Amino acid sequence: MTRLLEDWEGRPLDALLGGIRDLVEDPEFPTVRAWRDAGGKVVGHFQVYFPEEIAHAAGLLPVKVRGAQIDTRQAEARFGSYLCSIVKTSLELALGGRLALDMFVTHPICDAARNLAAVFGRNMPYPCQILYLPQNANSAHSGIYLEHEYRRLARTIEAIDGARPITDRALAASIEVFNENRRLLRRLYQIKRERPWLISPEDAYVLVAVGGAITRDEHNALLAHVLPLIEARGVRPQDRLRVVFEGGFCEQPPIDLLRTIGQSCYVVDDDLLIGLRWIESDVAAGDNPWHALARAYLEQSTYSPVQHDLRKPKEKMLLERIHASGAAAAIIGAAKMCEPGLDEQVAYVRALDEAKIPYFVSEFEESMTSFEQLQIQLETFVENVMFA
Repeated sequence: MTRLLEDWEGRPLDALLGGIRDLVEDPEFPTVRAWRDAGGKVVGHFQVYFPEEIAHAAGLLPVKVRGAQIDTRQAEARFGSYLCSIVKTSLELALGGRLALDMFVTHPICDAARNLAAVFGRNMPYPCQILYLPQNANSAHSGIYLEHEYRRLARTIEAIDGARPITDRALAASIEVFNENRRLLRRLYQIKRERPWLISPEDAYVLVAVGGAITRDEHNALLAHVLPLIEARGVRPQDRLRVVFEGGFCEQPPIDLLRTIGQSCYVVDDDLLIGLRWIESDVAAGDNPWHALARAYLEQSTYSPVQHDLRKPKEKMLLERIHASGAAAAIIGAAKMCEPGLDEQVAYVRALDEAKIPYFVSEFEESMTSFEQLQIQLETFVENVMFA
């Protein structure tokens, strides 16, 4: 197993989590640099979902490109002003040399994300591809179509210098590595639901996010080490409002925003970095791991504003997430300038009104630096709910 993090086995839990937070917020991507310095190749993929098993099977490092809190001087010259910040900051990471890649993949989840591949392609020397996930997930042919898309993408990955052939056996082995990761992440979210006082929202977030910047094998070892330490914490529960956070499917809220929410609420479930947790159960590779991975995207997955599946009514599934986690309220967030997020916000609010579930609505963006007003508003909301 290639180690990209500093030694963490002997560190106290709080120091370890603090180090992971620093790494996740570092716009210089030191783990990716370490991987490349050792001769490794990198596939960067934009939000929301990308089958990382394919890059893993080729011996490449899949990296989640989720923007950063940086100035976008170069990106502003290549994109319009009225766009979400994640698109521009992701491009800025590449243009400024902070994030060196050997391939970039994006998706047609919105107009800005679809055009991101072309802008990357005009400015960067490596291949830039669009992964066309099925627009009609309910079609009987969507699984076969998606398998062909995965195989098409794999041919570009295999052409990268140093990549290994992606055989069925190699892909099946990678699927098992990611199955273990899915099991560990489910355990983390079980802790959030059942004993949320053991882990803060920002610590839970960075434990997921760091998986997008290290090998999944190392992420598995890290989670297997950390989760028992979290479960053994001698922390007593407090009288806090249990909430579900909804709206972090693409652009991610600043970690300080999550910290602000955690000061008055227990976040017992969320859709943060949902692409890294998209498939909710183990994938059985079988005789055709390509098709198994494609069917898992369709049949074993959660919901998102950017997947259109009539079997997954998003308002209903949000209500199910709230009830299943024992939450008493919801925080509905949307990134500024995000059409899918703002559209779904209207539907979510209507469903919550009909179900008589309290909710707090807030817009966010990566560049947010002041949370004082948000803290005041949130505390007022919490008091009104808890003492109603």
